[in-house]
Amino acid sequence: MDATLSDIVADCAAAKSAATTLAAASTETKNRALGAIASGLTGNVDTILAANAEDLTDERARGLSEALVDRLTLTAERVEAMAAGVKEVESLDDPVGEVMEARTLDSGLDLKKVRVPLGVIAVVYEARPNVTIDCAVLTIKSGNAILLRGSSYAERTNGALAAVVRDGLAEAGLPVDSVVLSAGGGRDALAGLATQEGVVDLLIPRGGEGLKNALKEVATVPVMYAASGNCHIYVHADADLEMGRAIAFNAKVSRPGVCNSAETLLVDSQVAAAFLPLALKQLAEAGVELVGDDRVRENDGGTEVRLAVHDDWDTEFLDLKLAVAVVDDLDAAVEHVNRHGSGHSEAIVTGNTQAADIFAEKVDAAAVYVNASTRFTDGFEYGMGAEIGNSTQKLHARGPIGLRELTTFKYVVRGDGQVRD
Repeated sequence: MDATLSDIVADCAAAKSAATTLAAASTETKNRALGAIASGLTGNVDTILAANAEDLTDERARGLSEALVDRLTLTAERVEAMAAGVKEVESLDDPVGEVMEARTLDSGLDLKKVRVPLGVIAVVYEARPNVTIDCAVLTIKSGNAILLRGSSYAERTNGALAAVVRDGLAEAGLPVDSVVLSAGGGRDALAGLATQEGVVDLLIPRGGEGLKNALKEVATVPVMYAASGNCHIYVHADADLEMGRAIAFNAKVSRPGVCNSAETLLVDSQVAAAFLPLALKQLAEAGVELVGDDRVRENDGGTEVRLAVHDDWDTEFLDLKLAVAVVDDLDAAVEHVNRHGSGHSEAIVTGNTQAADIFAEKVDAAAVYVNASTRFTDGFEYGMGAEIGNSTQKLHARGPIGLRELTTFKYVVRGDGQVRD
């Protein structure tokens, strides 16, 4: 059912009402809800997969790329992985109430800087149903209510997952409207959500540049963009070339439809002739469409590489497509990354410690890797249990958005009658 503006307003109000209760909930109560959600996922696998199968065969899912279909598809193993992620979040320390700083002022006042929930968080996201669970459990544990707005072509799956979450909240005695699912409504509903000042404390869009730009035009609430991942792998002149091929292959092929997959491969001119023929052959055999500059095409070893156009360097393909360029040196690689990258994840493959340090220092991104795949930029991999997304901006959080990134702080000051002169 499409969401109208009145639906959005009502959903936000319900979440706002629940947020007050949830913010004051004990760690034990929140963990009890998470435990119930994990059990609910494992106990309702058949129901969840049936809903997912209906979404996959719905006409709204037709025309999706193979990579996006993969993002939409759930299996029993993926549902079990969701449940494991919920248990991981349950085991983490509760950030709410953490004393970040404490001192006694000259006035004799005792000052504490205490971590508190943000309030109501809204998340707009696309095809990945696991985001429904990741977002819900992170906000529950961090004491925030959440309004979820997923894709129409994942509507049934998201509904089944949200029902499990709300049942878990009820079992723990927490308000079920701590998690509210809103679907459809198009641009008008999106604009309505993005203008709920005084109700929505933070809006997090998970999607490409189109979604980001649409929100920039209308948003009046604070927005933290978990936007595109135009990620690069740079094979330096001093790289172990077999390592470089393995990392580039993994970063592109393992899950091409996710934001931490590589979209561009940069190769130092000193090793292009030795590196490219086999690397390109391996990628092409895995079904990767290759586009490259003239120097790449001169070293393609017989593998088809179409000539790249300007937009290829700035595009998040989210598919089995890779742009490849030969660069003159480390400085040229850094310049290319900073000009075309989206600030998500960047990697260098090198045996030269000085080159690695320069790359890590000069590249402007939330995550920089030395001799490792960009696919590791993930809240679960970083020990956060899960993530709401990866922030590509610098305020107030950067990189994987986990429990602490979903909090703010307040100063609590205690005295014994002091007044200011």
